[in-house]
Amino acid sequence: MSAARPAGGAVPDGAADGGVRVVLATRNQHKIAEMRRILAAAGLGRIEVLGVDRFPDLPEVAETGLTFVENAMLKAHAVAGATGLPAVADDSGLCVDVLGGAPGVFSARWCGRHGDDAANLDLLLAQLADVPDPHRTAYFGCAAVLADPVGREWVAEGRLVGRLVRRPRGTHGFGYDPIFLPEGEDRTAAELSAEEKDAISHRGRALRALAPDLRRLTQV
Repeated sequence: MSAARPAGGAVPDGAADGGVRVVLATRNQHKIAEMRRILAAAGLGRIEVLGVDRFPDLPEVAETGLTFVENAMLKAHAVAGATGLPAVADDSGLCVDVLGGAPGVFSARWCGRHGDDAANLDLLLAQLADVPDPHRTAYFGCAAVLADPVGREWVAEGRLVGRLVRRPRGTHGFGYDPIFLPEGEDRTAAELSAEEKDAISHRGRALRALAPDLRRLTQV
């Protein structure tokens, strides 16, 4: 498949004409690195994966959906339409059972500021301070959407079930990883290696489920 030239801007430096390119619809560098690893491990290493930071004129996409799928669709279609390239977007978050599934789609801005991981984590721990350990169950949910510039879409979802510990542990990962204990593990998600986390994570499961559609679309 020969990739189209991005609408309204030049092909980013380093992307040779005719190459197979896919845009990851995020500016979160942790997500970009994670998604690149997962796609490469799924046999899609020949695809050149670009972040939206390579398109400086691309406007922010308002995440106005009430579900992970809705938000991922908004981002994927907007980025595919603006760049003229296939786009993969994910929306994901932590869903705590005793909070009725919150923070959910508001996970990245639970404290009132977008992307302040430490403040989000501290607020959630404070809200759960009196919750007994057996009731601190939660899951990470993820929806991944692949969209092409003509408006087609493919959707996959993944989930990682576990519970929340009372104090952050580990230095890997990001977001709520330091307080999330995956089911069957005695280490938090932030204590796992990148490869261990990718193998079981909600995002890894969603992207691996999406990989056959991405392979067919890009003919890799």
